Amino acid sequence: MYPSAPPAPRRDFISVTLSLDQSYDGSKSRQRRSCWRKWKQLSRLQRNAVLFLLAFMVLCGLLSCISVADPWKAPPNSRQKAVVDAFRHAWLGYRKFAWGHDELKPVSRSFSEWFGLGLTLIDSLDTMWILGLKKEFGEARRWVSKKLQFQKDVDVNLFESTIRLLGGLLSAYHLSGDALFLQKAEDLGNRLLPAFRTPSKVPYSDVNLGTGVARPPRWTSGGRGDEHPAGVPRAVSSHGSYEVPGTGRASPRAVAIPYSDVNLGTGVARPPRWTSDSTVAKVTSIQLEFRELSRLTGATKFREAVEEVTKHVHSLSGKKDGLVPMFINVHSGLFTHRGVFTLGARADSYYEYLLKQWIQGGKTDQRLLDDYLEAVDGIRKHLLRRSEPSKLTFVGELAHGRFSAKMDHLVCFLPGTLALGAHHGLPAEHMQLARALMDTCYQMNRQMETGLSPEIAHFNLQPQKSQKDVLVKPADRHNLLRPETVESLFYLYRFTGDRKYQDWGWAILQNFNTYTRVSTHQRLAGTAKGGRAGQVPSGGYSSISNVQDPHDPQPRDKMESFFLGETLKYLYLLFSDDPALLSLDAYVFNTEAHPLPIWGPA
Repeated sequence: MYPSAPPAPRRDFISVTLSLDQSYDGSKSRQRRSCWRKWKQLSRLQRNAVLFLLAFMVLCGLLSCISVADPWKAPPNSRQKAVVDAFRHAWLGYRKFAWGHDELKPVSRSFSEWFGLGLTLIDSLDTMWILGLKKEFGEARRWVSKKLQFQKDVDVNLFESTIRLLGGLLSAYHLSGDALFLQKAEDLGNRLLPAFRTPSKVPYSDVNLGTGVARPPRWTSGGRGDEHPAGVPRAVSSHGSYEVPGTGRASPRAVAIPYSDVNLGTGVARPPRWTSDSTVAKVTSIQLEFRELSRLTGATKFREAVEEVTKHVHSLSGKKDGLVPMFINVHSGLFTHRGVFTLGARADSYYEYLLKQWIQGGKTDQRLLDDYLEAVDGIRKHLLRRSEPSKLTFVGELAHGRFSAKMDHLVCFLPGTLALGAHHGLPAEHMQLARALMDTCYQMNRQMETGLSPEIAHFNLQPQKSQKDVLVKPADRHNLLRPETVESLFYLYRFTGDRKYQDWGWAILQNFNTYTRVSTHQRLAGTAKGGRAGQVPSGGYSSISNVQDPHDPQPRDKMESFFLGETLKYLYLLFSDDPALLSLDAYVFNTEAHPLPIWGPA
């Protein structure tokens, strides 16, 4: 007799029988029975493993949804809720009277166009996400998906479209994880590149999205103070050889300065009819966005275009201890109108982006750091003064060796930038200067009758000549709802914890509500049926013409996109006590307050 065979070892397997029977009817009941049989064929270990895997996948999905829906769980405090209320009021007006257009005119309940690309909507995307306004964000996202098209015959400003549109799309992508925003950002980036096709590679300021024609600016009164400066000749550009201003000779080489404007539709870039200058700020404050676009897409062309400009400006002569002139020629690649140095319009964000590019890249580019540190020393040496009688430290301007005690509100970006540098390891005296300048910027608000800063202030340098440190000329007393003061308050509070900065920001928000908020019901001209004055829902905030008249501040009927994209965002962040809310060790803000990630250890 043969010994009995040992029992077959048990094996875990799934048996699947394929039936080709013509009579199989595929009914749901038979399918359920078949699935049940297959399930029963699994061992207990296999069934437990499958159930565990399914439970794990469900849990991960739930955690992911929670993370995306509510990345910052701390509930807003009362001051943050007031910012949310202000945003909703502004958004109400935009949604009702300017939806899909660039800017709201809140008093007349209409809109104005600059590029025709929904500027306010895109500039506000990340603000809505940060404030937790997911319904409004979703509505705006649907507009971007269905309506936003860059293939159109329209001239856009390279700088403004980069910091507002490209920066807004990139930030919305990083915060939400929605690939739609990155797709739109890449499309826009490609359409802006023709602005860099200049003899010098220094970009023109404007480009037509449809034709691709790029040109320098026409000096219109939009954006960040690009009014044509007094004393600057309206030169006619030469489309052949270019004569370097003031030299009588042709430009000897091609360098790296892009056109300012480009047509997004055709990609054609061209110079204007009267000049071939761009402002230094415009060509040196687009780097954060284009570099990040390259990192996300893998297309090096975006980064290469802007870094050519950075390298070129770094090597230029004509600086004064790190301070740069306001203009640069796109043909010659040289600074023009030398001898005028300011941290206001046309030069401000050059200094900001030196530091922020260094931080964005993980503090590896010594050239950027050296230029920034030299510029801070130049500011101290040439532009700092103290006013009378209160000894306020302020930043003036230098014109051909003569000092002017003029300080734009735009310069109030500087305290925050200095504080950011000190936080990232730069000299402690930078923080001391930041604190002093922050006091001055707040006084530019506090010493006005409305508590809101004028666009430009002049400081008294003569003892006993005036009781006020801050003086305002009639042409300069408007307020455009700008963010620079509250931006720096955010940085100073985040790094020092001194609650006076929150209190100062709260006072400014209350003054915005008192003097610039357009009431929810705006009285109509004429009368309604029955002889009574009619009312319609309104909303929004309006820039004002006179910060010195609290009884009649004279609304200008314009709400800039940066009020939603920057001012209210910085106020919300200022009132937060959570340093993890957009940590400044993880994010760097572009000059339009759009947070972009830091690439390496910072």
